Amino acid sequence: MTNQLKVGLLVGRERSFPDALIAEINRRNQGVTADYVSAGGVTMDDLLGYRVLVDRISHDVPFYQPLLKYAVLQGTYVINNPFWRIADDKFFGTALAHRLGVAVPKTVVLPNHSHSPDVSSESLRNLIYPLGWERIVNYVGLPAILKPHWGGGWRHVHLVHDMEELWRV
Repeated sequence: MTNQLKVGLLVGRERSFPDALIAEINRRNQGVTADYVSAGGVTMDDLLGYRVLVDRISHDVPFYQPLLKYAVLQGTYVINNPFWRIADDKFFGTALAHRLGVAVPKTVVLPNHSHSPDVSSESLRNLIYPLGWERIVNYVGLPAILKPHWGGGWRHVHLVHDMEELWRV
């Protein structure tokens, strides 16, 4: 590692914020440089060489998740915390807020709609099927918002107004 401090960005399709951040850091000429990270086939002996990594994509690209944790092991500051997936649980967060007296929408966590090919029916033996949809809808009410347990960016979020729309989504 040189005396120069390096900031690296991991991004997806977005360009306006990352390009502006890199340009601004480099424009200041204060002993800090910034660029886009390039990585592939990282070994346990590789030094990443960044003091700070800004993560804007690991939620979509699983390869970056262990890379970022490895960077932390090397003393790199990572923004956003690469260990967040352990704690980032929409249902738990909503239930916790509810317990603390924060007004939150009534929320139900549902089994996955589909599973990876390596999950067999034996893996699902503890699930109740079919679900008690009438009880669930009576608890939550309509209209209701359906969204994935994991993820962000308002992807795959649906507002349903009736049972027909719920089944379609």
